Amino acid sequence: MHSFLLRRLLLTILVLFGVVTLVFSFIHLVPGDPVQIMLGEGAQAADVEQLRRKLGLDQPVLAQYVRYVKDLLRGDLGTSFRFGEPVIGIILSRYPATLQLASLSLLFGALLAIPAGVLAATRPSGWLDRTLTSTTLLGISLPNFVSGPMAIIVFSIVLGWLPVSGRAGPAHFVLPAVTLGASLSAILTRMVRAGMIEELQEEYVRTARAKGLPESKVLLKHALKNSLIPVVSVIGLQFGTLLAGAIITETIFAWPGIGRLTVQAINSRDYPLVQGCLLVIACTYVTVNLLTDLAYGFLDPRIKYQ
Repeated sequence: MHSFLLRRLLLTILVLFGVVTLVFSFIHLVPGDPVQIMLGEGAQAADVEQLRRKLGLDQPVLAQYVRYVKDLLRGDLGTSFRFGEPVIGIILSRYPATLQLASLSLLFGALLAIPAGVLAATRPSGWLDRTLTSTTLLGISLPNFVSGPMAIIVFSIVLGWLPVSGRAGPAHFVLPAVTLGASLSAILTRMVRAGMIEELQEEYVRTARAKGLPESKVLLKHALKNSLIPVVSVIGLQFGTLLAGAIITETIFAWPGIGRLTVQAINSRDYPLVQGCLLVIACTYVTVNLLTDLAYGFLDPRIKYQ
């Protein structure tokens, strides 16, 4: 276990270093001058040059990169060009909102997918199985930028049941969480269904039924537990997808999270803020993947970390 954790931590450091390098390179390739955006088109050349020196943008890109990495090793993500505040403080003020939205979306997807997948697997090719298969296909096919506006039109504008945007109360969580978790729910339903169908054909299930165990116990205690290992893997991978999808969903619903903050930072060419946001998303992604690997051992004691 210790050697496994050490290898994963070393790999995580390499991944994060690669993320830092790629993000720094790509953000400097994006057209547009952040100084010109901040001061406006009518700014004097002397003011532009003075601000560029103040922000350190007059230095070569390689020198800026070395300085950024040195600051990063000290825990300093820099100062936002747009807000004039430390990047770490801005991100920490928005990060909880994104975690709440992603966690609720994950919870919604799992609570909907697991029962649906189990029910579909009990009667393959039945009317319920065919209905769920068609529904999940629709859920996978609809991207967030389509399902989000559709949900706003139906449930906010036409029916008036739910608020359009913001994060003022529980009702504001419903549309963003459902929009973000719909595709995840569709994927998990198919995974649970396929895993359950495979497990129900195993000998230990036939033995459990022959012993006279209730069908609910056979399904939930035996078959479902063994079919959850690939589902846990998908959940871990999809959590990173939720963070990426949150960028679109948060923009649609004006959700005050790190995804919307990333879009705002890109539009204003706020290099330190963009780099900080993407670095935090990458750290969250690799951390969740590590926890997913560790969860395998709890679900299946036969798994050993070599």
